[in-house]
Amino acid sequence: MDLEAAGGVVTGGLIASAVEKPTGEAGEHHGVCSDCEAPVSGRFCSNCGQPTHVHRSLLHLGEELLHGVMHFDARIWRTLPLLFINPGRLTREWVQGRRTRYVSPLAMFLFTLFVMFFALSFMPHPEAVTTPLPERIAEQRADLAQAEQAVVTARSEMTAAEVIGPESATSGARQGMAAGVLAAAEGAVIGQRERLSRLEHEQIDGRKDGLTPGSWQAQVADIAKDATNDGQGQGHGLTATVLKKLKNPDLAVYKLQQTMYKFAFLLVPLSIPFVALMFLWKRGFTLYDHGVFVLYSLTFMSMLLMAVVVAATMFRGAGGAVMGAASFIVPIHMFAQLKGAYSLSIFSALWRTFALLIFCTFAASLFIIAIVYLGLGH
Repeated sequence: MDLEAAGGVVTGGLIASAVEKPTGEAGEHHGVCSDCEAPVSGRFCSNCGQPTHVHRSLLHLGEELLHGVMHFDARIWRTLPLLFINPGRLTREWVQGRRTRYVSPLAMFLFTLFVMFFALSFMPHPEAVTTPLPERIAEQRADLAQAEQAVVTARSEMTAAEVIGPESATSGARQGMAAGVLAAAEGAVIGQRERLSRLEHEQIDGRKDGLTPGSWQAQVADIAKDATNDGQGQGHGLTATVLKKLKNPDLAVYKLQQTMYKFAFLLVPLSIPFVALMFLWKRGFTLYDHGVFVLYSLTFMSMLLMAVVVAATMFRGAGGAVMGAASFIVPIHMFAQLKGAYSLSIFSALWRTFALLIFCTFAASLFIIAIVYLGLGH
């Protein structure tokens, strides 16, 4: 169990409840508000909004905590069905001001986000398929032989370019190109020999970094080392910093998970401009409207992701079918929400759904770049 994720669920529930208006039973009321001392005639003070009956029992304290964390009341059961089967109506009614009957999009998104990461922390990690070390050594020797053959071919090309002689107009260019190819081939041979030497040492002495030979952690660490040796990890730039972090793959993955968990809200500001771009020439819609659309849409996608992971875990071998079904559900939900929320025709909703799928790719790419930079770039 991930205790940080569990704490995040509690925090998310409390944050979500904080942005909601007070609801529920307030108990028997008194004649004067205990907070502002204004006269009251109902269960809530008309001046400050505090319940007129102040509970002081331990049982009620537990009830408030449960409500704050789980955030279950009558509105959730009116919001969820619409989010699943009629998201356009849910978005439109919230934008138009009919809000007391539904959970706010921000509260629902926050709580769903924390619950999703909490649930995913329980999912078993699939075991990576590893190639036995003797087979990897044999493959590396074959790669080395191929690289050495490339050097022989490059040297032949270099010799042929020199035979042409300086009187040819293309001689200099051809010789320069051949020299570049030869240098690249010789560098590849050096890299292949280092990889073969490292594998042979692993077979005899094991890995110095303590990683299991053939595991995904070992493969990632080897890729980072090879990139560093090739010169990509030299200096103090972003690439060098990321490669340095990848030499400890478990720590790098942990940092990425925590960063994604903390900065998942960035999906909202990254997505709103793309949605607004599809309605530039249509009046009557504001960035707030697009924000409500994005929050409810991301909430549904988070729930769908949880359902896919749970189904794929419970029914082994059905992962492909589950992913296939989800790939159909996503555009259908987008189409229904666009058509209902913005009162679009079928054609307008169809082309905007196609555009939104493309924009989602852009937003997801920007989000991944931000997560890598924030998680591994420092």
